[in-house]
Amino acid sequence: MRVLAALVVAPVTLLCLATAPWFGDDIFAACSQMLSLLPGKTGSYLRIGFYRFTLRSCAQDCFIGFGTVMSQRDTVIGSGVYIGPQCNIGACRIGAHCLIASGVHVMSGTEQHRFVRLDTPIREQGGALNPVAIGEDCWIGNGSLVMADIEAQCVIGAGSVVTRPIPERSIAVGNPARAIRERSPADDAMLRGDVQNNRRGFEARS
Repeated sequence: MRVLAALVVAPVTLLCLATAPWFGDDIFAACSQMLSLLPGKTGSYLRIGFYRFTLRSCAQDCFIGFGTVMSQRDTVIGSGVYIGPQCNIGACRIGAHCLIASGVHVMSGTEQHRFVRLDTPIREQGGALNPVAIGEDCWIGNGSLVMADIEAQCVIGAGSVVTRPIPERSIAVGNPARAIRERSPADDAMLRGDVQNNRRGFEARS
């Protein structure tokens, strides 16, 4: 399926690569928007078939949902990554086994637009694209905005706005997002206990 998907989208891939010297990321973004409209697992296979050859790096075994758009080629997607529908992904490094829920926006840092001058429109002041790093095994909740690095094994609550780096194994929420506690083996033990208690309760009711 992966080989077939790469062959099916090969004309789009070749068009993007051949015209990149003249159109840069504009042609890439246009192709990404077009391919984002293909539904289901088939759509994900076709998108990955395209991104494997156009992004800096894209693992074959990731999943990229319907409506998700990549805006910059300077992006790395690690093995086992899940990216849900309706996401917008800028320049970033996404570590292996990350879960990115629906409607998440990963921006290319916090300096995309400069606004220090009042005599010049903001759109003409330029900016810098700084790839954001998301460590391995993170879970980014629905509708989050990510503008700063997130270290490995973090959980980011739905709707959070990440403007400052989040340390490893943190659970972070809010706007701006801040770490409210650290993940630990005790969380896993507590979860296993809850599952066992629920099972006993179900058996007792039965």
